[in-house]
Amino acid sequence: MRRAFLMFVLLLASLCVAPALAAEAQRYQMEKTDKGYVRMDTQTGEMSICEERDSQLVCKLAADERSALQDEIGRLQGEVKAIEDRVVKLENSLTQKLESTLPTEEEFQKSMGYMERFFRSFMGIVKDMEKEEQAPQTAPAPNKT
Repeated sequence: MRRAFLMFVLLLASLCVAPALAAEAQRYQMEKTDKGYVRMDTQTGEMSICEERDSQLVCKLAADERSALQDEIGRLQGEVKAIEDRVVKLENSLTQKLESTLPTEEEFQKSMGYMERFFRSFMGIVKDMEKEEQAPQTAPAPNKT
């Protein structure tokens, strides 16, 4: 009974490991060159140069490509950081500029007072004009000379 259980567990484990190994085998692509092989990691794009030594395959990361890639990543990260800093600076300056151009409560109330006086005067003029139109117009007295 124990043997059957142990065999079942081993069979189950091998079934779980087989797809992972198959996926790992498909992860790398090998291409033959004059001096050995080039291995490419299909997930990361990383390339390695492989040579046969003492009946073993020895792979080394392609240093030039890796350093160029790292340099480009570093440069782009620097640019992104500079752009983010610039955006933050612009947002802060815009907020400060908007806050500095808004009138204070006292200035606002003063302006409202001016507007109120203007409209009251204007309405007084309009009322005077209406009274003049409604008043009966009498003929002017003749000039005696």
